[in-house]
Amino acid sequence: MTTIPDDAEARRAVAPVICYPTETLPAPDLALYAAAREGARKVAEAVVAPREAATFRADAGQFFRITSVEGPQVGDLNLWNAHDLSERFYSGKTRALHGSHLGTGARMWSAFPHLRPMATIVDDTLGWYGIDQFGGAVHDVIGTRCDPYTGNLLKGTQYHHCCHSNLTRALADTLGMPLAEAEGHVHDVLNVFMCTGFTRDTGQYFMKASPVRPGDYLEFFAEIDVLGALSACPGGDCSAEHSSDAAACHPLLVEVFQPRDGALGRWESPPVNGYDRSHGL
Repeated sequence: MTTIPDDAEARRAVAPVICYPTETLPAPDLALYAAAREGARKVAEAVVAPREAATFRADAGQFFRITSVEGPQVGDLNLWNAHDLSERFYSGKTRALHGSHLGTGARMWSAFPHLRPMATIVDDTLGWYGIDQFGGAVHDVIGTRCDPYTGNLLKGTQYHHCCHSNLTRALADTLGMPLAEAEGHVHDVLNVFMCTGFTRDTGQYFMKASPVRPGDYLEFFAEIDVLGALSACPGGDCSAEHSSDAAACHPLLVEVFQPRDGALGRWESPPVNGYDRSHGL
């Protein structure tokens, strides 16, 4: 039996402490990025079909933009070092540094032992949304991605167009590797345009209709050479269904832009993390 202690309210009243203060975190030069973005020319694009995924590449110093083009649609984004798949987006550490939802100025950090910025968000047309009355916000790094294993666990289904499977197929096709090998590289995502939060009573992860509309976009500056994969979620705007062939789904557009020569000045791609990896031995 749970017994409420006499000092329960005093324990609850203890003020929180930010786990990872970011005052010393190297800040991106957003003014430099904005200046470099002006006059940049489009050099590549990929259209992500509904309930499918597509890959793209962006070199260090290029920009890539994800745009809603036909209707409200969320997307699940994976990023890898284009030359080393072991360096991939680390959603948990990104969440610890920047919070549960990302906006302009936040960075997508890579996994250990690299732990460096892979991409920086430089423009977000949904930046106005903020945090709503339910605690919802956009572009989360708390949801993992819809997947067939959880669907089978909860509903006994064999659904193949969830984001995990979409990303797996796209990566396998791009790199010419077996599905089983590609699946091991698929990782927790940035949920682009998705509106999510946690319920206050049960602490459960919730989703609600995304506020994204055609023309809205999220744009990034590639800090290193990246290989990306984006899935157009089978939940559409995630207003009701997370993995379904019944939800209205729409394509997403990825565009890559190259700045003019010299536009970035002396900017350099960030080095890998400086920890010596001795681990006390």
